[in-house]
Amino acid sequence: MKKLAYLLCGVCCLLLASCATSPENIRERVDFGEGWRFQLGDEPQAMNVAFADEDWRLLNLPHDWAIEGDFSEDNPSGTGGGALPGGIGWYRKTFVPEKADAGKQFRIVFDGVYMNSEVFLNGVSLGHRPYGYITFSYDLTPHLKWGEENVIAVRVDNSEQPNSRWYSGCGIYRNVWLVKTGAVHVAEWGTYVVSENVSDAQADLNIRTRVANESDASVQVKVRSFLIDAEGQIVASGETECPVEAGKESETSQSLQVEQPELWSVDTPYIYTLLTEVVQDGKTVDRYETPVGIRSFSFDAEKGFTLNGKPMKINGVCMHHDLGCLGAAVNVRAIERQLEILKEMGCNGIRCSHNPPAPELLDLCDRMGFIVMDESFDMWRKKKTSHDYARYFDEWYERDLRDFILRDRNHPSIFIWSIGNEVLEQWSDAKADTLSLEEANLILNFGHSADMLAKEGEMSVNSLLTKRLAELVKELDPTRPITTGCNEPNPANHLFKSGAMDIIGYNYHNANIPDVPKNFPGKPFIITESNSALATRGYYRMPSDKVTICPDRWDKPYTDPTFACSAYDNCHVPWGNTHEETLKLIRDNAFISGQYVWTGFDYIGEPTPYGWPARSSYFGIVDLAGFPKDAYYLYQAEWSDKTVLHLFPHWNWTPGQDVDMWCYYNHADEVELFVNGKSQGVRSKTPDCLHAVWRVKFEPGSVKVVARKGGETVGEKEIRTAGEPAQIRLTPDRAQLDADGKDLSFVTVEIVDKDGTLCPNADNLVNFQVEGNAFIAGVDNGSPISMERFKDNKRKAFYGKCLVVLQNTGKPGEAKLTATSEGLSQAEISVVAE
Repeated sequence: MKKLAYLLCGVCCLLLASCATSPENIRERVDFGEGWRFQLGDEPQAMNVAFADEDWRLLNLPHDWAIEGDFSEDNPSGTGGGALPGGIGWYRKTFVPEKADAGKQFRIVFDGVYMNSEVFLNGVSLGHRPYGYITFSYDLTPHLKWGEENVIAVRVDNSEQPNSRWYSGCGIYRNVWLVKTGAVHVAEWGTYVVSENVSDAQADLNIRTRVANESDASVQVKVRSFLIDAEGQIVASGETECPVEAGKESETSQSLQVEQPELWSVDTPYIYTLLTEVVQDGKTVDRYETPVGIRSFSFDAEKGFTLNGKPMKINGVCMHHDLGCLGAAVNVRAIERQLEILKEMGCNGIRCSHNPPAPELLDLCDRMGFIVMDESFDMWRKKKTSHDYARYFDEWYERDLRDFILRDRNHPSIFIWSIGNEVLEQWSDAKADTLSLEEANLILNFGHSADMLAKEGEMSVNSLLTKRLAELVKELDPTRPITTGCNEPNPANHLFKSGAMDIIGYNYHNANIPDVPKNFPGKPFIITESNSALATRGYYRMPSDKVTICPDRWDKPYTDPTFACSAYDNCHVPWGNTHEETLKLIRDNAFISGQYVWTGFDYIGEPTPYGWPARSSYFGIVDLAGFPKDAYYLYQAEWSDKTVLHLFPHWNWTPGQDVDMWCYYNHADEVELFVNGKSQGVRSKTPDCLHAVWRVKFEPGSVKVVARKGGETVGEKEIRTAGEPAQIRLTPDRAQLDADGKDLSFVTVEIVDKDGTLCPNADNLVNFQVEGNAFIAGVDNGSPISMERFKDNKRKAFYGKCLVVLQNTGKPGEAKLTATSEGLSQAEISVVAE
């Protein structure tokens, strides 16, 4: 970014000599996360400047206090909320704005605070925001003392629980920014860029820019727009005059034509930068950058999804916002790692389940090439838990939805807006729930005339509300389709009856999907949420197992959260389906635009269908620590061009025991299995079965699969019987870090035998020690029932593996990690930060 800014300044100065800068008025966006004081517990006087906070904990944001706590069945969040503590917390930060900045506008931006936050500056309340997932900001300028100490205090109230159906985190868990501008500047989220008439030869960019004037005099400014390519070259530019009255905003429009544009796609996610300059009296008083991706797309009722004129399937996953052992506290590298693992699988889509995500996730999706379904709410007016957002909805939904769309609408990775997930408004008695004109205006802020309301006929509150939400979105961004994740496939669903859905979205209900073209003629369709297939990484139930722990019917008990389900049957809950079922359904029906699998990663909370001691989910294709489960390789074989040959399970069993060996593969005609060199037969996938399977007798030694194409061997995979645990193997995902105090190295810890073979059932306790410029940010092992703390210096292996996350301290240099365990040889690795 620094390099880009340097190039832009150079280009502007060379080509626009009249664009003299006024350094004191150019925009600054400062990371405001360092040096906060924190106290868990309510302190009614903590908003006051003179309040003594010297004994409070000193920390940097983002911060999630809940992830630091202990799991307990008694925590009011329940297992749905991860069985971790809530409460009330206070944050305070003292800062001194320079006297030279007097006359500038200072705004503080919170990307997310969970939840019920109130912000104070020098004892003055700036406002309250209940929604824990929304970005919000306050103008600090009227209350600042220039050249003196100022105190920002934030009260966060997450004490009333449960208020979510999964782990939310607690505190200022996303980034905080201090934005400094001149009095005349681009308004917050003030640019809007739309690509039209896109082809390989050219594209039109329509740009709308809002300019704010916070001075006491009207001004006439020029708005200049420069489209900059990835090499820093200007490829298109424009200029307009824009009068702005004192204390108001004005909007100006421009059209740019781009010759031979580089098109954004999932394989080549090319990003331009739109540089907006505001020029007043010959001086540049503001510069504002907007990422731009040029692409065309469509959703068709018969042909599905098309990107840049090419049909393709959306192979997506749903993702909650937590980062495993790091909790909800945003970390760019942790999000990037998740996306890298998913991209390697062949995933090309992310559904932000079920609330506005961190901006950093969308930035990464822009850069890495994911098709995002951006989602606003998990509930509307009807609550799902005792203290959730439903109680704030009537007052806040319009403000929250507007801010959500304005913040995110320039991201090229976003293709679909979702205005709700499995909201209970799908079901109700339409006649009993109709609105009067007075009620409509009061509750929905329609402002409709009596004649217009009469035209709605007997439409229910819920259908009217759906239309209202869709209207708000279309007002701000008419370019993207709107959907909702619906778990009621009946056309009488009030959300469908509203007529506001551009895309019909089903959560599950595969049996009803073939009838979508008949029930919703002319409407595109996507599976907004699929499968809910359960699996525990590393556990396998054998044909000889006597205990029913993974039933295919709800009326059988889910008795053992310790082991849950094996990858063999991709066990699913009653509303779900196996991975293979849905893959085949999408493959065989062109009208299905794609799917978002529930879920990409396991997440904290919602261990459905299990109860305590389960405290995190079983639905992920990847476990909570980031270790792929076996289904990962099924998707990789079906979704990617990578050569896949994955054999499972492990080869440590009781001699003579029946073992089902499965194989996921591609780029081959057949696979043959060998046990200690003896063939067990040749298998091939069929259209109805996306894997190969053999039932064999276990005997110590090795099992090997050989893949062939046209009679020639194209791949081999061998698994050997492991001996007793003898040593520890450490594998960092990155050995070179940035010395920024935030960068991470995720170190995989494996228990192996003397020959280096993974011990698949090992549960050894591993202790960690760090020397140098790093510290342990978290530990995990993927177990959904472990009561071990995430913030610790030790962890038990879970089916042979665990994880330790190293975080740079902010200083350059080397850090050494040492891992020890009783009876095992220790291991060491080093990472270097620069």
